[in-house]
Amino acid sequence: MTQSDQQFEKINRNLFKVVGVRESESEKLAEKSISFWKEVLLRFSQNKVAIIGLLLLLIIAVMAIVVPMTSPYNYREQLGIYNAAPSAAHWFGTDDLGRDMFVRVWEGARLSLFIGLTAAIIDLIIGVLWGSIAGLSGGRVDNIMMRIADVLYAVPYLLVVIILLVVMDKGILPMIIALSITGWINMARIVRGEVLSIKNQEYVLAARTLGANTWHLIKKHLIPNAFGAILVTMTLTIPTAIFTESFLSYLGLGVPHPHASWGTMAAEGNKALTSAPWRLFFPAFFISLTIFAFNAVGDGLRDALDPKLRK
Repeated sequence: MTQSDQQFEKINRNLFKVVGVRESESEKLAEKSISFWKEVLLRFSQNKVAIIGLLLLLIIAVMAIVVPMTSPYNYREQLGIYNAAPSAAHWFGTDDLGRDMFVRVWEGARLSLFIGLTAAIIDLIIGVLWGSIAGLSGGRVDNIMMRIADVLYAVPYLLVVIILLVVMDKGILPMIIALSITGWINMARIVRGEVLSIKNQEYVLAARTLGANTWHLIKKHLIPNAFGAILVTMTLTIPTAIFTESFLSYLGLGVPHPHASWGTMAAEGNKALTSAPWRLFFPAFFISLTIFAFNAVGDGLRDALDPKLRK
């Protein structure tokens, strides 16, 4: 063994110190870094309001599935007990036709959530494709596509939905179509903005150089990198669709009888506000609670994805 080798063996880790960092913090720096989405999940879990909102959504979803299946009453069944106050037999009371309000509220939750989620998914698909193609194509194609979106966006959303529902027959499918006809525009704008900021990155340009087509770029590079913005927008789109459906059903343009919807139940309960206030209270309460929960989760995701937005 040479003299230099012997000197090297004498050198050990104890002879070195980390400069500029406290010893108590040096172990943290040596820890293995976590992935981006794990870090997002960690930040989201620290947001108490968002966690409460997520738990509320889970409870509402489970109740909407379980209660109509296990209840001794059917949401259409007329029990002959009219406008009964909440009791042990009928937790939310009964309506003017003698139907159990508890099972009708959760049947309404099932219907309202289904319409809201379906409309939001359609908005997601159309908006992501439209915004991705416009942003990636650029130039004249982008200009034409976004001018079409601007024209549609200029027409009041509720006005378009109401006109379509007046023209079409009442039902679940017409409601979903009406909610989706222009609901995708906001998603398209957000996705286009994300794509414009991503498409000139080195990995996208390299994929183009290697011959990747537009669909491959959208699927493999653009959508995954814009997923955070898409997820937040999706989370905030669902409560908008639920509220719009409830509002239109309240006006009598929603799903027809005997289907149970929070909006139709609120409209029916409003007529009996002085004699049976619980008929309005319960559907209105769960509409508000669901919208709050979705917004809380959406805000929590937004803050977790971009810590700079956190107050």
